[in-house]
Amino acid sequence: MNNKKYDYLIVGAGFFGSVWAREAAEVGKKVLLIEKRNHIAGNMYTYSEEGITIHQYGPHIFHTDDQRVWNYVNRFTTFKNFVNQVVANYHGELYNLPFNMNTFYQMWGVKTPAEAKLKIQQQQEESQLNKEPENLEEQAIGLIGQDIYQKLIKGYTEKQWGRKTTELPPSIIKRLPVRFTFDNNYFNHQYQGIPENGYTELFENLLDHPNIDVKINTDFFEHKEEYIAEFPKIVFSGMIDQFFDYQFGRLEYRTVRFEHELVDSDNVQGNAVINYTDYETPFTRSIEWRHFDKKGNKDKSILSKEYPAEWTPEKEAYYPVNDEKNTQMVDRYLSLAEEFPQFIIGGRLGEYKYYDMDQVIVSAFESIEKYLE
Repeated sequence: MNNKKYDYLIVGAGFFGSVWAREAAEVGKKVLLIEKRNHIAGNMYTYSEEGITIHQYGPHIFHTDDQRVWNYVNRFTTFKNFVNQVVANYHGELYNLPFNMNTFYQMWGVKTPAEAKLKIQQQQEESQLNKEPENLEEQAIGLIGQDIYQKLIKGYTEKQWGRKTTELPPSIIKRLPVRFTFDNNYFNHQYQGIPENGYTELFENLLDHPNIDVKINTDFFEHKEEYIAEFPKIVFSGMIDQFFDYQFGRLEYRTVRFEHELVDSDNVQGNAVINYTDYETPFTRSIEWRHFDKKGNKDKSILSKEYPAEWTPEKEAYYPVNDEKNTQMVDRYLSLAEEFPQFIIGGRLGEYKYYDMDQVIVSAFESIEKYLE
């Protein structure tokens, strides 16, 4: 397996593993990167159909305030400006997201920040939540009031997580953006965009180095003991509980599936992303891909509906369930990993964190600074 005398085996070709591979290669280390799927780029993988760029695992808009990260990804591809402006559909009523003055006007008819703040304050007082929020429902009502919670948060969240909002921790929604300006920019970060030719090209360029060999369709766990015996260092970005044979139990995840539809139209829904926030609609959002980069056959459009689901091992793990039980479990796994200097574990699955793309890259930088020899 290590007949080329590689310095590092890197498991997983998403951002954590790929950035690690590139940085190690640039200081002269020989790297074998393996990926169990049939493509690189992890959940950022993109492909083209009818000239339209499709994100196979859901839409990924790159956004960051970190200039170092922004400069880094721009080394490997050209980014096209894209500002995500999401529309919410609640039983046919349309609202702008994230919550801002447009939302408040649509919901209540208020026209000034003072009017919006007063309306929210009245609903907060009516809820009589005079204590530290104990669950997501209390946290949301305390932040934004009953009306917006009922129409734009409750149903969507319960579909997404497969649990009642009263069973979810308040931390899930603590970073909820609430703005008293007419600003529909979802992320509000200094740097935003999507790769002009898709994320796959970015990863192809990132991994294009003579010191990096890449093998796809290669499952680490089919030969785990041999890899451990033969490679001096292993950078692992898969599921940390699986790596340690589930000895403290299985961490929980949520997953999603997509249904795709090719339509004879150049504009079906008028926006890249529409969230369906009522509980009765089985999907959480509808994505019309051509609105991201304005490319493709002018007479065709592709829509994808996103359905949340319980995760099982044969499915892709998307979202960690950061409740108290899982948080305690992953802390035990991370402590265990520290006892094995041969292993470097990180990334969204390795750290069991709901990272954005820029946060994964920052995590990779920090790991590289700490462990790259």
